[in-house]
Amino acid sequence: MTRIDAKFAALKSEGKKAFVAYIMAGDPDLATSLDVMKGMPAAGVDIIELGLPFTDPMADGETIQLAGQRALDGGQTLKKTLEMATEFRKGDDTTPIVMMGYYNPIYSHGVERFLADAKAAGIDGLIVVDLPPEEDSELCLPAQAAGINFIRLATPTTDDKRLPKVLQNTSGFVYYVSVTGITGAAAAQANDVAPEVARIKAKTDLPVIVGFGITTPEAAQTIASVADGCVVGSAIVKQIGEGKSPADVLETVRALAAGAHRA
Repeated sequence: MTRIDAKFAALKSEGKKAFVAYIMAGDPDLATSLDVMKGMPAAGVDIIELGLPFTDPMADGETIQLAGQRALDGGQTLKKTLEMATEFRKGDDTTPIVMMGYYNPIYSHGVERFLADAKAAGIDGLIVVDLPPEEDSELCLPAQAAGINFIRLATPTTDDKRLPKVLQNTSGFVYYVSVTGITGAAAAQANDVAPEVARIKAKTDLPVIVGFGITTPEAAQTIASVADGCVVGSAIVKQIGEGKSPADVLETVRALAAGAHRA
């Protein structure tokens, strides 16, 4: 059982929905992003999504693209991102960390070496948005063999024919992308999301978490109420980009988490 599995089991026993929060590693600098990361569990974050900066983030909107660019300009690397997780783990051995990004930096690092380093750093799951199920042998299957969950995205365009393929080797949870397009582009609507979540849950026992387009505590509550939880990224990253202090960013995180936990 991974930390992700344990977290969902604990939440289920408490009758609570999960609040997942995303930050870009190294944005605006390593020290600041680590401060925010360390403060997240106390602010109500159940699972941390740690973005791995990349030069061509095709699934991300402007807010997260700019965050990635700031991080890269500041010298953030895959190695430094793993070091962030290692440092976080010195004070927290229970909060799951999911690394989210693109395959190129992992491939460049070497898959076998990356998985060993990620496991040692305390990474629990991976979301690699540009590796489809047809490429499961590249990273998904080796990751699961190493004890790291591989979390797959389902979208409004994932039809009933495609869905079984998407779910086939997924573990940890399913990330349902609530809107068609890039992050931060449109608001998620519970009326649209609810039947899609139900459709996915009919095909898997995994928790279904909804992300993209959730920017307020009210939206977090509404979306979490029709799923097993929600993910907020752009709304948090935007504040970091505006130069807000870690304390101010964490106040926003606390409000968003409270919204999700009211669901």
